[in-house]
Amino acid sequence: MSDGEQRGPLVYAALGDSTGAGVGARQGGGYVARLFERIERARPGSRLVNLSVSGATTEHVQSHQVGRLTEGGTPSLVTLGIGINDVQRLMLEEYERNLDRIVRRVRAATAAPFVLTNIPDITCSPAVPEFMRDEARKRIDAFNAALARVAASHSLTLVDVYTRSRELLPARPDFFCSDLFHPSDEGYQFWADEMWPAVEQAIE
Repeated sequence: MSDGEQRGPLVYAALGDSTGAGVGARQGGGYVARLFERIERARPGSRLVNLSVSGATTEHVQSHQVGRLTEGGTPSLVTLGIGINDVQRLMLEEYERNLDRIVRRVRAATAAPFVLTNIPDITCSPAVPEFMRDEARKRIDAFNAALARVAASHSLTLVDVYTRSRELLPARPDFFCSDLFHPSDEGYQFWADEMWPAVEQAIE
C-alpha cells in the first residue's frame, strides 16, 4: 500500500522503552511517532496509543504496558521495541521468558499484526567506552538471538535494525543525540525507515 492509498482508520498500539517514547528527539518524536505519521497519511483518522516509557524493561512491559494495550480500542497493529535496558540488567534466560510472556498476553488481547524490532548496535555510541564494546556487542547478539527465537516461535514479523545499524553507526555520529546514547532525529528517522516496509505490509 502506498502512502497515497487510503483505507479506514486503525489503532496503532506501541510497547517499548525510551526509543519508542522518543527520548533524544528534537522534533518528530521517536520511531513510533514517525511510523504513525506515515500510517496517518495512509489511514486518515487513525489513533496512536504509545505506551512506551523511558527506562522500560521487559518486566515493565509486562507489569505496566500490556494491560493497557486496548485503552484506545482493540489494536489494528502492535509494535514492540524492548531490550536495550534488559541487556544491562537481566539474565538472558529471563529476558527470553519475559518476551514470550509478553507475546502471549498480546496475542490473548488481539490478533492484530504484531511487529517486533530488535536491538540496534548501540556499542557504536560515543557513550560506550572502547574497552566495553566487544563484551557489550556479545550481549546484544545473544539477546537479539533470543528475540528472534521468540518471534519465530509465534510467527511474528521481526525487523532487523541491528545489522544495518552496525554497518552505519560508526560513520554516523549524528545518529546519536546530545547525550551520546539515545538516537537523534536522524537516528530515529533511520529506525522508522527500516521498520516501515514491515509495518506497511502489516496494515495492507
